[in-house]
Amino acid sequence: MRYPDLAESGELQKRAETALGLLAKCSVCPQACGVDRRSGERGRCRAGALAKVSSFGPHFGEEPPLVGHGGSGTVFFAYCNLRCVFCQNYDISHLGYGEELTAEELARVMMALQQQGCENINFVTPTHYVPQILEALPIAVRLGLTLPLVYNCGSYECEDTLRLLDKVVDIYLPDTKYADEETARKYSGISGYPEQMFRSLKEMHRQVGDLVTDRRGVAVRGLMVRHLVLPGGLAGTEEVMRFIATELSPHTYVNLMDQYRPAFRAAAYPEINRRLTRAELAEARAIASKFGLTRVES
Repeated sequence: MRYPDLAESGELQKRAETALGLLAKCSVCPQACGVDRRSGERGRCRAGALAKVSSFGPHFGEEPPLVGHGGSGTVFFAYCNLRCVFCQNYDISHLGYGEELTAEELARVMMALQQQGCENINFVTPTHYVPQILEALPIAVRLGLTLPLVYNCGSYECEDTLRLLDKVVDIYLPDTKYADEETARKYSGISGYPEQMFRSLKEMHRQVGDLVTDRRGVAVRGLMVRHLVLPGGLAGTEEVMRFIATELSPHTYVNLMDQYRPAFRAAAYPEINRRLTRAELAEARAIASKFGLTRVES
């Protein structure tokens, strides 16, 4: 963990101030809404000046390297900068269920997870709250926080924002959703997704490299890529796996997720209003193998 050193030197506080400045004309994520979140205005993500947390606690359903013995200390943030029509957590991401917390309150949430024996602090859907997370971290360090930090996101990130997290985040956990622009527009209501996703993955890998685990097999540092396999090949699995293998590393940890189900408004789209077939998952595995990826789970 390097963020305690950044806190001690004052660098973490400087980054927090820089990030909080982005809220005045919000450009935290690629939506770049330009609203003044500090004064109560809300952009497309609908997040405001304070981080809104829907729940937190030890989670044992994450990837094995994150769970270990004590579970992953998840902090589920409300709202999202994506508008996925099939979102399985739509009550959180779309409806915004949760409670707004001050920086000190968020820091104490992190400490509570550490005190419960969690292996890490896992920020779930954190993109639109990077300034608030950075603001809370120096407080958490003063309280004694030392756990690895996990950035669990949808891959729709700004490189400038990610650079503020260099040597702060220990483990990046991006979900690579689509390799096609029109598909991203149709199902998540966003533009420029593939380009931003691929650029973000490169920056994440530059910062933390391939996954490193301790002697227990618990993640200490590195990139872990999720890829939600969609019906009909709509996630662009071949292009995503090719990019990971050739532009990042063939040793990248990849989780081919098979848990897609037609939730939320997916029934309005016949082509995704069904579960995956075994053949579709087998094809995704074969694609990953074809590109020589050596650390694939599904």
